Amino acid sequence: MILAPGSRAGAQVMEKAVKGRSLWDDAVRRLFRNWAAVSGMAVLAVLVLVAIVGPHLVPFSYDQINKNDVWAPPLTAGHLLGADSLGRDLLARLLVGLRVSLAIGLVATLVSLVIGIAWGAVAGYVGGVLDEIMMRVVDVLYSLPFIFFVILLMVTFGSNIILIFVAIGAVEWLTMSRIVRGQTLGLKHKEFVEAARAAGLSQGGVISRHIIPNLLGPVVVYVTLTIPAVILAESFLSFLGLGVQPPMASLGTLIAGGAQDMELAPWLLIFPALTMVVTLMSFNFIGDGLRDAIDPKDR
Repeated sequence: MILAPGSRAGAQVMEKAVKGRSLWDDAVRRLFRNWAAVSGMAVLAVLVLVAIVGPHLVPFSYDQINKNDVWAPPLTAGHLLGADSLGRDLLARLLVGLRVSLAIGLVATLVSLVIGIAWGAVAGYVGGVLDEIMMRVVDVLYSLPFIFFVILLMVTFGSNIILIFVAIGAVEWLTMSRIVRGQTLGLKHKEFVEAARAAGLSQGGVISRHIIPNLLGPVVVYVTLTIPAVILAESFLSFLGLGVQPPMASLGTLIAGGAQDMELAPWLLIFPALTMVVTLMSFNFIGDGLRDAIDPKDR
């Protein structure tokens, strides 16, 4: 059937033929063609669902002490993954620990995201003396040892889980600000930014409406790589006894306890360590997939 050039059907066909894909549509298509990234997203979705729902399905509480089940091996006395030195169910503690570690990774990353984007975008766009001052502050904070900063917070304000969010988030935003500043320096002389300034838009308006939206690509990739780094930082602090305090559990505290009892009960180390590895690999696969999908050199 031949369509007349001026007909409605012909116009619809021409519109479909002319219509293209945006860069974000192309990035999504490339991301979902990456089997490793898709596998990482599927595994991560399962881990998040298990962390949220799982503790309500286990017949034991994470802090429930059972004197008759001390050192119970897996698949005995009703403990699917075994029990620890106090008879506490490892599966219940593992699910709660996974929930805590994911929550710390997400919240601390959001803190670093908000502070880092605002700090880096303002410094890079305004430039001059303000840029020098803001980036020197970043350099000074970088020079402070991370452990010293955490110990100082713990001694001053006491030990609680909120301080872990603050301590880790207050350090991780430094790298984010440098990345955002570098991207902003390359964007602020683009034609669309010059046009916005010529139209009378304020500096804050240019940053919020034009600079930050065009930073989302690198920022999204960095966020997926920051979350596993935050989880590792929390695990390291908990391993040293500076993180999550008992009876609350995290992947770090479980791995620390499992390392102490490894000879008597190796399952206390094996299952938390495997969970940590799977979680970090999922985030890394997603981050690598996003980087490949957004990278303009691969289009």
